[in-house]
Amino acid sequence: MKRKTRTRLFLVGACALAVVFALGVAGLPPLGHYRGPYGDVVNAISVPERHVTDAVTAVNFDIRGFDTMGEEYILFTSVMAVLLLLRKQKNEPRHEHEDHAPGRNGVETSDAVRVVSLLLVGATIVFGIYVVTHGQLTPGGGFQGGVVLATAPLLLYLAGEFKQFKKAVPRELVHAGEALGAGGYVLIGLGCLAAGGAFLQNVLPFGTKGSIFSGGTIAVIDLSVGLEVSGGIALLLMVYLEETLELKQE
Repeated sequence: MKRKTRTRLFLVGACALAVVFALGVAGLPPLGHYRGPYGDVVNAISVPERHVTDAVTAVNFDIRGFDTMGEEYILFTSVMAVLLLLRKQKNEPRHEHEDHAPGRNGVETSDAVRVVSLLLVGATIVFGIYVVTHGQLTPGGGFQGGVVLATAPLLLYLAGEFKQFKKAVPRELVHAGEALGAGGYVLIGLGCLAAGGAFLQNVLPFGTKGSIFSGGTIAVIDLSVGLEVSGGIALLLMVYLEETLELKQE
C-alpha cells in the first residue's frame, strides 16, 4: 500500500474518531453532576451493608464480583500467552541484537541507581502489601498492590544482577502463586455456594467498619487477586529479562 493511500485511510479514520469523541464529550454532564443511579446505589450500600469504605473495591469484588473474575482471567491468559510466545524452541533462529551494532555498548548501571534501588526494595514490598490488604478501606487493592509487589524484584535486579532476581522470585514458586491466586477466586465462589449463598455472595462476617478485617469475602478475594497479579507480572519480567540477557550474551 502506498504512503498516500495509508495517509488517506488514516485521515478518514481519525476524522470519524474525532466526531465520535466530540459527540461523546458533548453528552457528558457538567463536572460534579452525576445523573446515573448506579453510583448513588453503590455509595448508599457500601458502608452500611458491606462495611467497606472504598466503594470501588465493593463494586469490583462484591457487587460485580463475577465480572472482575473474568478480568482477572484476562490477565492470567495474557501472561500465559506471553510465556508461550517467549518459550525457547529447538533450532530457533537468532537475529543480530541492536546492542551488537558496531561502536555501541550496553550502558552499565550506575552505583547511584544500585544503591537507591536496593534501598527501595523493602519499602516497595511493605507498600505493596499495604495496598493489597487495605483495598476495602482506601483506594487500591489486589490489582494495584500486585503490580507494586512485582516491581520489588525488578528493583533488586537493578541493584544487582539477574541471578539475584531469580533467587528472589523462584520460577516454580511464582508459578504456584499465580495459579493459586487465579484458582483461589473460583474456590472462594464455590465456597460461597457450599455455605448456602450464591456464587461469590458475601457469606463471611462483615467485621467492624474501618478495620482491616472488614468486608467479609471482599478482603479474601482482594488477597487472591493480589497474589495472582504479583505472580503474573513477576513472570512477565522474568521471561523478558531472560530473553534480553540471552540476546546480549550471544
